[in-house]
Amino acid sequence: IQEGMIGLYKAIRNFKGNKMSSFKTFAELCIKRQVFTAVKTAARQKHGPLNAYVSLYKPFSNQESAYMLLDMIAEKNTTNPELLLINQEEFEEKKQKIAELLSKLEQRVWALYINDYSYIEISKALSMSEKSIDNAIQRIKRKAGRYLEVEKAM
Repeated sequence: IQEGMIGLYKAIRNFKGNKMSSFKTFAELCIKRQVFTAVKTAARQKHGPLNAYVSLYKPFSNQESAYMLLDMIAEKNTTNPELLLINQEEFEEKKQKIAELLSKLEQRVWALYINDYSYIEISKALSMSEKSIDNAIQRIKRKAGRYLEVEKAM
């Protein structure tokens, strides 16, 4: 009934008296289309996953429990400060070694590239063509790839 009333409201709002059809015919058409659309939408199950979700804040058991499901999920990225520091030092060391392999131009291009500058922005900043920037980046990737392959083999 509600969908039918919405269809009737739309018919009243959109009816143009200067057209050839009567209001009754126009209103019937609007109501039928509104109801049909509502039935089709309800049967679609588009929002099924949202409607059938399980809250992570629900108590773990049926009784009053202090634990929630969220408490039972193991954190994947458990942070070990020692491991983080070692990884950061290794990353900086590799970055420095790769920079030593590059020419001065490649170093300037790489500094901008790793700071998320686009090819166009790098070409403007260094007053060079985009093709030259692309060539430099390709050389950087090849040199870095070779270095990392050698490093991996060790």
